[in-house]
Amino acid sequence: MQNDAGDNVDLYIPRKCSWTNRLITSQDKGSVQINIGHVDPRTGMYTGKFTPFALSGYIRSKGEGDVALTTLASKMPAESS
Repeated sequence: MQNDAGDNVDLYIPRKCSWTNRLITSQDKGSVQINIGHVDPRTGMYTGKFTPFALSGYIRSKGEGDVALTTLASKMPAESS
């Protein structure tokens, strides 16, 4: 929820799992959010931009977190300079 000035006033903003699109609740203590950095294809240097991925504790407890993160990162659109 936002106030008249456009600021977020909610105490908790829920996230969704990037792999399953399940809602990550506030009680999910096994969930993580990982930022994957963007790299310039010509120089191989970090550009200062990143894409965040959230993985739920359900996926991590099943042992599929590595597969999920690898697949999501490989499907990221390549930046063109």
